[in-house]
Amino acid sequence: MSGASATSEKIPVRVYGGPTTLIEYGGLRFVTDPTFDPPGEYPMPLPGDHKLVKTEPSPVSAAGLGRVDAVLLSHDEHDDNLDNAGRAFLPEVPVVFTTESGARRLGGNAQGLAFWQSAELKRPDGGTVTVTGLPARHGPEGCEPISGDVVGFMLTSDDMPSVYVSGDNAALEHVKEIAERFAPVDTAVLFLGGARMAFAFEGALLTLDSTQGAQAAQMLGARRVVPAHFDSWAHFKEGRDEIESAFTEAGLTDRLDFAR
Repeated sequence: MSGASATSEKIPVRVYGGPTTLIEYGGLRFVTDPTFDPPGEYPMPLPGDHKLVKTEPSPVSAAGLGRVDAVLLSHDEHDDNLDNAGRAFLPEVPVVFTTESGARRLGGNAQGLAFWQSAELKRPDGGTVTVTGLPARHGPEGCEPISGDVVGFMLTSDDMPSVYVSGDNAALEHVKEIAERFAPVDTAVLFLGGARMAFAFEGALLTLDSTQGAQAAQMLGARRVVPAHFDSWAHFKEGRDEIESAFTEAGLTDRLDFAR
């Protein structure tokens, strides 16, 4: 990729708990999956008394983020990726990139990206940032009718190193496809945590676990890995300790950046 030799220090990234991350890229400010609600429970639209449980408060409010130029929303159907305050925030930004089905549900400033489809945003300096939608799957093969559609993202620009945002992806085969087109990736924001729910898909992974995160980093040739979406919700089974252990085992400790 053009600009891949540039340093990651050009790309400020900060994780605000759960999936919510601020990425400053090419003079533009991107926020992933905005969640700002206090701890609480969210009923799930499934048979039985199933809930998503938020356990920790968000360390930032929507207003506290300052100017935001675009939202990268991996999917709109789950409260741990788009909660009430996050949904109220969406109309305040110029554009929301998300799944094609999500864009139809959200309307307004939402723009759907199919896998491998790209859109361009003007940089303040006159250049462009390309946002590419990438394959992702929120569970085992065939889960989409229940778990819904999800999309990842790649940010690229001619004189900038690349940034990958995985979204809620549990499929290493999709990471392999992405690596074939974009590796080496400079910064990979990986949604980890090994999310599982006993009642869903016989407890299969809904997102990458720590070991798979290390494998994804190797596939992508990522120089920096920023873990996200591994805390603040009860359905995550692995946290910072497990991520650090897996990356140490893989000899990738120097690539980890928790960006808090």
